[in-house]
Amino acid sequence: MSDYPRPLNDEARIGALDALDLLGTPPEREFERIVQMASRIFDVPIALVSLVHRDQQFFKARIGLDVRETSRELSFCTHAIMGEALFIVPDALEDERFKNNALVTGAPHIRFYAGMPLRTAEGHALGSLCLIDDKPRHDFTSREQQILRDLAALVNEHIDLRRFEREGESSRSRFRHIAATSPDGIICANSQSVITSWNTAAESLFGYTAQEALGQPLDLIIPLPMRAPHAAGFGRVAAGGPPRLIGAAINLSALRRDGSQFPVELSLSQWHEGGERCFGAIIRDITVRAAAEKQLKYAAEHDHLTGLANRSLLKQRIQQVLAAHTPATLLLIDLDGFKDVNDTLGHSAGDFVLQVVAARLRQAVAGEFMVSRLGGDEFVVFVTGTTDLLQARALGLELIAIIEEQIEYDEQPIFIGASVGIAASSGAIESEEQLLGNADLALYQAKSDGRHLVNIFTPELRQTASRKGAISSSMRQAWERREFELYYQPQINLADGSLCGAEALIRWNHPTLGVTAPAVFLPVLEAGLLAVPVGEWILRTACRQAAQWRQMGVGHFRMGVNLFAAQFRARDFADMVKAILAEFNLPASALELEITENTILRNEQRIMQPLQHLRDLGVGIAFDDFGTGFASLSLLKDYPVSRLKIDRSFVSGADRSSRDEAIIEAVTRLAAGFHLEVIAEGIETLEQAALMRRYDCGEGQGYLYGRPMTADDFARRYLSGPALAAQ
Repeated sequence: MSDYPRPLNDEARIGALDALDLLGTPPEREFERIVQMASRIFDVPIALVSLVHRDQQFFKARIGLDVRETSRELSFCTHAIMGEALFIVPDALEDERFKNNALVTGAPHIRFYAGMPLRTAEGHALGSLCLIDDKPRHDFTSREQQILRDLAALVNEHIDLRRFEREGESSRSRFRHIAATSPDGIICANSQSVITSWNTAAESLFGYTAQEALGQPLDLIIPLPMRAPHAAGFGRVAAGGPPRLIGAAINLSALRRDGSQFPVELSLSQWHEGGERCFGAIIRDITVRAAAEKQLKYAAEHDHLTGLANRSLLKQRIQQVLAAHTPATLLLIDLDGFKDVNDTLGHSAGDFVLQVVAARLRQAVAGEFMVSRLGGDEFVVFVTGTTDLLQARALGLELIAIIEEQIEYDEQPIFIGASVGIAASSGAIESEEQLLGNADLALYQAKSDGRHLVNIFTPELRQTASRKGAISSSMRQAWERREFELYYQPQINLADGSLCGAEALIRWNHPTLGVTAPAVFLPVLEAGLLAVPVGEWILRTACRQAAQWRQMGVGHFRMGVNLFAAQFRARDFADMVKAILAEFNLPASALELEITENTILRNEQRIMQPLQHLRDLGVGIAFDDFGTGFASLSLLKDYPVSRLKIDRSFVSGADRSSRDEAIIEAVTRLAAGFHLEVIAEGIETLEQAALMRRYDCGEGQGYLYGRPMTADDFARRYLSGPALAAQ
């Protein structure tokens, strides 16, 4: 006895299958087309028309499977034919009936199966139209199930049409019965394109009764623009020419009695009857399916949040324009300050802002050009018909102004900005990725230059990017080979000339170029993935050195360490600093972290808590390059700063410019008002040092006291012999 289920009427069922003479016969186009359609529609690798015999299952049509048959014991379809309904196995590995099946544990590694029984008019189950996937699928929707049932109905109809051809008049009687009960329109015509059969469903589809349609030309249901091509093709096939559409399922428009057109799916067949060529058509109204497919196509090509074209549709459009050699300009727009909206007001507010920006962009270009959302807070305006960069720049500035207008959300005003990168198509542009890449480089430069700007791509930007890429790659090797080194520049008490501490400065000891200036590699390092690990290494190395020098007798020694903006992205930054201080038994006052205004502006929301925590512990917080930014005064009020560093540009010019001297006086008075310490950078002369003392600047650093130097040189110069005794 077999361990798989069998229908009670299995022998009668097998007899009905044998009578059809389908087993072991050559492939037939009608069935092959249906499995191809099924594979495409459901995106599965395997689709089969399976016929279940006594001990074997045979595949009348197959795609994605090399074998033509398997044993019935392994067959999923033998389970499918046990009922009337669609048989679905979402995940075979989770199904006790199949998890040990050789077709599950081995090739083709079945995980998902869906099979619709194929039944004769008498109710005998012949097999199934089935879908097979090597991935589980738990979301086989009711709509997909209905489509599979419809395709199985087509298989059944093709089986019956085939039997009609083979069995003559008795089969035609059975066909008429099927046609009468079929939900699809079934129409037959002779070689003169005259209608000879018209079922009840055709009456409903087209609005003509059978009496009105019989004897009429097929032009009755063909839209006027299609009649001439149809007549030519029909005449060719009727004369014995090659049938291009026979056996294929095609989509086209049909004409109702009231003059309206609607989409149909048409399956054509032909046979000979009484020496004459005859034709049949199964016609299905696919209005609902077409609408669903249109909706799916729209969803696949548009951003769900804003309704704008998405990246996929934009790329298609750019490809079309480039292929047609049409002039075009692309404006890539990135929002400034959008992340702060998400961080402070939540993602609902962020989504609202994106929708408002999308609406403003769409209104600004008035449907003339494509507006697209690439994802995140990036948008594109694709201008066709021109490469006028001055015009594009003017449009970019206009769009920035529109975006910067106040947005009201939940009775709260929101202000954001934007930066724009522009690239124009040219003979050198070969792909949409290249055009987008050029615009991205221009956008990056706009942001680097200060944001809220428009920048136009030039070839030099790509060269700069290539150099940065080369530096970035070399820096990865430098990090792995331990080529980075810390140099130290002394910080001096201006009142008595004693050593207060040092600022740790990274240098790259390149194997061929020697010590490389930080201006060459620091911007790339800070913007790359190495920023966090290198930043931690700098902090750890500097603290280790500070601990050693304190043990040498300079008990008040303070180490200044510059921070990268990326270090604040780590949630445990403050804990990491505390752990390093503990590791080297350093008091918190022995460390001063130096931050720039740009670091604060890039990390405004996440920087406050760790800085406040570290300041409460006693770690110094120095505001580097003070006076060179735009928001310094407001930042002083809000952030836990303990020291201001007067930028070298003011110090070096102070003995020549009264304006620089005025700035120094203002900074020192401002620091006194905030109870902050002050240190001047870039002191190179005794006159500059005297000037700083006059304005109550407590400390200084610069070439007058020493250039940045190695740890050994620093120790020899400042921490040994008389130098140490003078401290």
